[in-house]
Amino acid sequence: MVLRVHQAQIPDLQSLFHRLQEARSQPSVRMYFKDGRVLDGAITFVERLGTGRLINVDQEFSLEFSIHDLRRVEY
Repeated sequence: MVLRVHQAQIPDLQSLFHRLQEARSQPSVRMYFKDGRVLDGAITFVERLGTGRLINVDQEFSLEFSIHDLRRVEY
């Protein structure tokens, strides 16, 4: 599948990419999704695919995500 990205979105994707790389080593992160969800947990992230998994042990859930689903990542 080929995703078309507008040139204006590239800096946002690059900053999200770097934040996700750094967030992998954090014990907990907060992820803000474009659909309005805000979720906390630890993450895995695969750079070459642009996907990962958010894992919340306390609430016993995990969620797969794509970098294109995210608005912001805080840690």
